[in-house]
Amino acid sequence: MPPSPFSVSIAYINNVTLFSCATPVMLDYQVPCLGDPGSRIYAVFSNRRLKFLIPYLRSCSKMYDLSVPFGDWVGNDGVLQFKWSKPNCRECEGKGKRCRWKNNGTNGEIECQHVRKPSNTWKLVVTGGILGSLLLVLLMIAAYRVYSADRKEKESRLRIERFLEDYKALKPSRYLYADIRRITNQFKDKLGEGAYGTVFKGKLSSEFFIAVKVLNSSKGDGEEFVNEVRTMGHIHHVNVARLVGFCADGFVRALVYEFFPNGSLQDFISSADCKNSFLGWDKLQDIALGIAKGIDYLHQGCDQRILHFDIKPHNILLDQNFTPKISDFGLAKLCSKDQSMVSMTTARGTMGYIAPEVFSRNFGNVSYKADVYSFGMLLIEMVGGRKNIGSTIENTTNEIYYPQWIYNLLEEGDDLRIHIGEEGDGKIPKKLAIVGLWCIQWHPVDRPTMKTTVQMLEGEGESLTMPPNPFLPTGPTTRNGSIPARRLELEAIAELE
Repeated sequence: MPPSPFSVSIAYINNVTLFSCATPVMLDYQVPCLGDPGSRIYAVFSNRRLKFLIPYLRSCSKMYDLSVPFGDWVGNDGVLQFKWSKPNCRECEGKGKRCRWKNNGTNGEIECQHVRKPSNTWKLVVTGGILGSLLLVLLMIAAYRVYSADRKEKESRLRIERFLEDYKALKPSRYLYADIRRITNQFKDKLGEGAYGTVFKGKLSSEFFIAVKVLNSSKGDGEEFVNEVRTMGHIHHVNVARLVGFCADGFVRALVYEFFPNGSLQDFISSADCKNSFLGWDKLQDIALGIAKGIDYLHQGCDQRILHFDIKPHNILLDQNFTPKISDFGLAKLCSKDQSMVSMTTARGTMGYIAPEVFSRNFGNVSYKADVYSFGMLLIEMVGGRKNIGSTIENTTNEIYYPQWIYNLLEEGDDLRIHIGEEGDGKIPKKLAIVGLWCIQWHPVDRPTMKTTVQMLEGEGESLTMPPNPFLPTGPTTRNGSIPARRLELEAIAELE
């Protein structure tokens, strides 16, 4: 056993017997450190006679005998006194070391030991863990930003590529017949067919759809094709359909337009009494105003004045937001802006929308006012939802020209007898009808310009005055309002080839 700095003063040694008892008993010494929850341990001096102890030991069983040292008496108890022998550590402490008892030494020998500084390993582990976590978070943030920037860059490049693809179509491009077959998927999706050709749906890119009009080779001498390409090639207006490109490959002639998913205005006004196709008067007023602005642009906004000569609902296309687009410039004419009239050898246009002077010079020379007349007829049709070339039956016996019937109702202050819609406001159709009647005056000088027409549509309907009766075959009329009442003697000029 290694030496110890402790020493014990022992006065005497007694023999004792240990008993384990199930219940508490009246014995000399209890040994708590040896007991357990189910028993108590008692020490009895071995020199005591057992016959005196038997009454107390009935619940007890003997364990074993042992010798126990007893110390000097202090007060009423014998106490074991431990003494400490302090080692001489000055030499170790002088060397900055610690001293301890030598394990294999004798006579209380000591040895010096190097002082170990407290370990900082756990601090380093905790600090490293925190710094590592922060570094991981920073790396994740940096990686996400790099990924996000790369994704935005890719999206930006893709957007630019799409724009460049679509930008190619901003100016009319010439296509080969093979290109036309490819972009129409071999003419798979047919949209419609008319007197001058067949229209097919196609696409130039994943987001840019087009309508391709393949002209009939048996119709005309190519004048319509030349007119479309020459006229629409330099037109850029929100209310004018854009010519994307054309094809003149051998005997094949085709025109490539923007595609408008809502079709033409004709589809929505041919039956205004049908609630399923009725757009509402607010929307119809916006469409009428857009058409008027588009025609005004053709007359005043281009380098040369463009006369359409075929304004009608079928030639007004509607995009996804029902924004009107004027299309089909096959009958259009170009003239200088400083001269107002064009000479024509034959009438052109669609029956019901052709101005009187186009048929007979008795009503005046042909000018941009012919488009004003066609627009007026379009407004009347938007109000009534029926063809202007037909008639309506009143009192079941007399047939009357529909625009004249509308004029008679307004002149008499009667209701227009048309579908009003849920808003229940008849002010808009009345305003459209009055503007339309101003535009269809027999003589060109009595009609407003498209600029004035736009102002009339943008203003309040209550400020409009009724126009003269356009169905009386008289000369130019004197009118109230902002439109000058005078006959203009305008010079007829040759068409620009």
